[in-house]
Amino acid sequence: MKDIKNFAKIITQQRKALGIEQKDMYMRIGMKQQQYQRVEAGNDIKLSTLLRILEGLELELVITPRKDSHIIGLTDVARPDNTKNDLNDDSDDLGFWFDTKENA
Repeated sequence: MKDIKNFAKIITQQRKALGIEQKDMYMRIGMKQQQYQRVEAGNDIKLSTLLRILEGLELELVITPRKDSHIIGLTDVARPDNTKNDLNDDSDDLGFWFDTKENA
């Protein structure tokens, strides 16, 4: 998808393919007809609005790399460089509450 106008065209085609009027989008996603008309006209929208519209039109967002670019793998983003477990808290703190000799 190259731009917002292209997105607007896609969602308009999908809505019509589903036999849904703009006014019916309120019942599907809670968006008034006037708001939805602005989206189909190509106005800029928030990501949360985009996701609501896609859900209402039985579509989903898929992110793929461009053919000439490199994408970072999810594991690269999700994990820091040090993947060892830093939560080495095998000892419990019950001694604090029960006054054991370990914490005395």
